[in-house]
Amino acid sequence: MVWKRGGLVAEVCSERRSRVALLHVDATQPVVLEGPAAVIWDLIDGQRTEQSILAELEATFEDRTGQMHSQVEDFLASLEAQRLIEAAPGSGH
Repeated sequence: MVWKRGGLVAEVCSERRSRVALLHVDATQPVVLEGPAAVIWDLIDGQRTEQSILAELEATFEDRTGQMHSQVEDFLASLEAQRLIEAAPGSGH
């Protein structure tokens, strides 16, 4: 699956991009991402697959619990449910 950022999402980032605040135009509360979540957001570009995002995360963060793959899938599903990301055209979703 290839994800892209939602078209109706406003984004504000800290200077070092370690924190990102997101707000869907229809939402009443912003979503603040920090640490690995902010890194994932930066990797969502409409071109990378979930597998390539996961590979980059595994190269950056140690997967001590062996649950990184399922945690990333759950996180992406959460972003999709909040309409912050959507399937890129032609990605088969």
